[in-house]
Amino acid sequence: QLQLVESGGGLVQAGGPLRLSCAASGSILSITFMGWYRQAPGKHRELVGTCASGVSTNYADYVKGRFTISRDNAKNTVFLQMSTLKTEDTADYYCYADQSRRRYWGQGTQVTVSS
Repeated sequence: QLQLVESGGGLVQAGGPLRLSCAASGSILSITFMGWYRQAPGKHRELVGTCASGVSTNYADYVKGRFTISRDNAKNTVFLQMSTLKTEDTADYYCYADQSRRRYWGQGTQVTVSS
C-alpha cells in the first residue's frame, strides 16, 4: 500500500515563501499523477495543482504564477514551492498520488499565513 507523508508546513508572513514536501513510500510503482489540494477552515477541499509522471503541471488560477509543483521521481517525492503567500492561502495542504485507479492522500500539513 502506498503511504504519503507531508512536511514543511508552518507559520509564515504574507509575501514570504514556503516549501512543502510529500514523500511516497510503500508500493510506489505505477504512480501517475501527484499533486496538492488544500482546505481552509469552513471551506471545501480545493485543488492547488497536479503534476503528471513526466513534467507537465497544471495549477488552479488562484495560485498560478505563485506556486510551483515539482517531482523527484528518484526519491518518490513531490514538492510544492509557494511564493508571495497571501493570508487567504492559509489552509491544511494535502498531497495525493494516483495509482491503479485509486487516489491516496497524505495526512495534511498546516500552513498559516499571517498579515
